[in-house]
Formats: sequence, structure tokens, C-alpha cells
Amino acid sequence: MKDTRPPSVTIQEVADLAQVSSKTVSRVLNHEPAVRDDTRNRILKAIEELDYRPNLNARGLAGDRSFLIGLFCDKPGDYLSEFQAGAVQRCRESDFHLMVEPWDSGSPEVGRQVNTLLRQMRLEGVILLPPLSDHPIILNKLQEAAIPSVRIAPKREPTDSPSVGIDDRTAARRMTAHLLDLGHRALGFVLGRPEHGATEQRYLGFTDEMRARGISVKPQWVQTGNFVFEDGLACAERMLRGPNRPTAVFASNDDMAAAVISAARQHGLELPRQLSVVGFDDAPIASMVWPQLTTIRQPVREMARVATELIIRHSPRRRGWPQPIPRQRLAFELILRNSTAPPPG
Repeated sequence: MKDTRPPSVTIQEVADLAQVSSKTVSRVLNHEPAVRDDTRNRILKAIEELDYRPNLNARGLAGDRSFLIGLFCDKPGDYLSEFQAGAVQRCRESDFHLMVEPWDSGSPEVGRQVNTLLRQMRLEGVILLPPLSDHPIILNKLQEAAIPSVRIAPKREPTDSPSVGIDDRTAARRMTAHLLDLGHRALGFVLGRPEHGATEQRYLGFTDEMRARGISVKPQWVQTGNFVFEDGLACAERMLRGPNRPTAVFASNDDMAAAVISAARQHGLELPRQLSVVGFDDAPIASMVWPQLTTIRQPVREMARVATELIIRHSPRRRGWPQPIPRQRLAFELILRNSTAPPPG
């Protein structure tokens, strides 16, 4: 059968129409800055007129770039969906592609699996979501393969690569202050996964403000929910059974806060009159439950854009990280809804 597909437009044809060299066209395709605006506009117009579609593989070979960014995560969820949306949007603006790779951080095979992927794919760089942003085996494999990484909310600031996040400790302190300002003194706290940097920082913010107000933290009201709804239910059940219970619970993510609301209803508590509940992240579930959650909003999409931008513009494969190594801290926001009120009585 005769091939009726139209022949592919070549980069030389674009160069001829724009009256420039093919190397200049390549610079524009690779978003390099050393091209005059009028020349760049002429090339972009030629690309549009000819409907030129660059071949990703050929483009990568020509400039020693792959135009492929890896997003390594541990488990899917609302946070990943929001982050992925921001990263994909930024990639598309620069003709990059995003590859999402979930890893089981506890698997003994994770080192071998990452090794296999890195041999098969020529990644421009990798964004590491927690807890992988502190995973020693994955970090070591990336270093051995000389693949740059940007770490999201790590436990400890890396010295060799950028990090992006919010000030979790200050954000948690502000939320705790909100509950104390309402008059609460009996506060419970639900921790996230121990290996997440945010877990430690959010709890430190909580204890900072409690200590500053001279209020003791009751150990029996501090439970570990691992950022999971089901575990949050178990934590809430332990805190809420019996007459001696907190008047407010600060869960360090919205899934666990939703679990506390569910458990409170099972115990016949009226929210927020008899129990105030707050969360963290402002995930979609924060607006789905009733009462809607007072929470901390972190700009997840913007964090994704910043991390992706760092790899696109400053990858060591091109010119090295800026000095000093970027430590991007984005603004958070306290979102007041109707899950909080003064304590009863």
C-alpha cells in the first residue's frame, strides 16, 4: 500500500524560510537565550507556517539533552495529582515531557529498579517527592548516574541540590495559635509518616506554640496516623473515647482531619461546638467534608512549577546549579472555614 502521509518538515526547511541557520533554529527550539527577539519571532512564525514538529529523540541527540524529567513519588494521592498538574504545565511550556514513576520506598528491590530505569531512560533531571526526597538509596543511585535532582520538602537541606517547599514549622505554629486564640487548651495532634520531613516540622511548630503559651502537650493525645485516612480513624478513636478528650484536634494533613471528623460523628459529637478539627494542605477533601476544614494551604502547583523550572533552566548538565544552591520557600496561607469554634463551656 502506498504511504499517503505527508513528508515530515525538516529543521533545514524552517531555517530556509526564516533565513537563518539550522543551528539558530535549534537554539530557539531548545529555549536558549542567545537569540535576538526579531530572529526568534521569525523562526516561530516559520515553524507555525510549516507545521514543523520536532522529533524529541533527534532534538535530544542534537543538543545532548533528553527533554525528559522524572517525577519520583512513593504513593499516589491528591498531593501527587496536584503536583503533577503543575509540573506538566511547566514542561509543556518548554516542550519538555514528564515521566511519573512511583516507587515503594520500603522495597528491598528499589535500588535495582531505579538503576534499571536510569540505564533505560536518559533523564534530564528528577524531582523527588517526600519521603523519596530523603531516601538514601535513590539519592545514591541518582548521584552515581550524575542525574540532577530537586528535592521537595526534605528533612534536612541538601548541600548539593536545590529544595522546594514551605515553612511547615511556622505554618503549624500559626494553626496552633489559631486554636489557642479561640480558647482551646486541650489539644490533640495527629502525626504523619515518620520518614516525611513535614511530619517532624509540623509537630515542632505545634509544640513551639504550646510551649510559648505555657501549655503542656499530653502524650496520650499525640497519635501517629501516617497521613492515611484509615490510620487517622484509629488515632481519633483512641483520643475521643472516654470523658477525658481534647476539645480540638490538629491533624497534620487533611485526610487524617477528615478521619477525625468521621470518628467524632460516630461518637455523637457536634462539630465544631463540641470538637474543633483542623488539617493541613488544603486538599480537595478539605472542602468535601462537613464542616469544611480550616487548614493550611500550600501552593502545590506552584512548588511543582518552581522545581521543574530549576531543572529546565539550571540543570548541571547545561551550566550547573546557581550559587548558592536554591532553597525555595513559598508562601502558605491559613484558610479559615467552619470546622473551628471556641471550646464548649
